[in-house]
Amino acid sequence: MKVLIVEDEKTLAYEIEDFLKKAFYICDLAHGFKAGLEKMQINTYDFILLDLGLPDGDGLNLLPEAKKHNPDAAYIILTARGNLEDRIAGLDLGADDYLPKPFSLLELQSRMQAIARRKFNVKEELLPLGDFKLDLQKRLVMLNEQQIELSRKEFDLLSYLFLHSNRVLTRMQLSEHIWGTFADDDYDSNYIDAHIKNIRKKLNAWAPTEFLETVRGVGYRIKK
Repeated sequence: MKVLIVEDEKTLAYEIEDFLKKAFYICDLAHGFKAGLEKMQINTYDFILLDLGLPDGDGLNLLPEAKKHNPDAAYIILTARGNLEDRIAGLDLGADDYLPKPFSLLELQSRMQAIARRKFNVKEELLPLGDFKLDLQKRLVMLNEQQIELSRKEFDLLSYLFLHSNRVLTRMQLSEHIWGTFADDDYDSNYIDAHIKNIRKKLNAWAPTEFLETVRGVGYRIKK
């Protein structure tokens, strides 16, 4: 998943970025109001982590602008402001959660995971995918008690398609959210097709994968 970190404290921003990258998130950084808005206007994110005390503007004023450009993103406010009015204002403007500084990076990750579970209606530890089961927490694909080995990007791709089941995702969307780059044409998107081919090959060795569909000329989807 792709995350934008809007935080003017650069040391903290880099700490969050390093931690989330190790947890397999794709991260962009912005250290101010204007820089954050520019990235939101260009890119699509799954999470936006937003500091309120930015040097060139109030994060509360950035939140409604952010939601215009990234309406499907989940928003977590990160701030040293502890007063009740700011917390209520942020939540009223559409933030999904509020985390006061200082905070634990493990708590941040836990809250992100909780938001994702609510957003995608994930209620079980092992999620059904045809004859297989997905464990998003442990990053495993299972058939009965047998673990099927996928590469990091193969699992990221499969799980992202699963979370957006029944929705066709274009190669550009998959490229942006899994690799953090854009696939602008058929040549650039070949690596996505190659990963899908590898996923099918590995899973088909155990059970059919009719749930993983190619939508010709558009992209891919997992159909439940």
